Amino acid sequence: MSTSETARYVRLRVDVVLEIDGPAELVEAAKARIDGDEFMPEEERVQARAAATEDSAEALAHLVEPFDLIRDVPGIEMVQASWSTEEVEYDPDALEWDLGEEDGDEEDDDDRP
Repeated sequence: MSTSETARYVRLRVDVVLEIDGPAELVEAAKARIDGDEFMPEEERVQARAAATEDSAEALAHLVEPFDLIRDVPGIEMVQASWSTEEVEYDPDALEWDLGEEDGDEEDDDDRP
């Protein structure tokens, strides 16, 4: 069988590190998105606004939409998406931030006897 016959589902993993240099603007954009969500119940809206105000990662989570990454890609349909945000200590020189590596999986396989 060819790959196109067997690989119907593909998991796309994206790892992005962002520097927040305008936290007030980020919070205001998140609040505007929250307020504009006509499907969000009012109780949830109040909680979301408070969380976005206190935590930049929460604010960012309200502004990121995985569907936007694939909206114009032909021949695909999003089946499931999830994402998370967290504040992290970032050192661009640390090995853990070398985004060219594949989570160490390939290196680990090569070291087996």
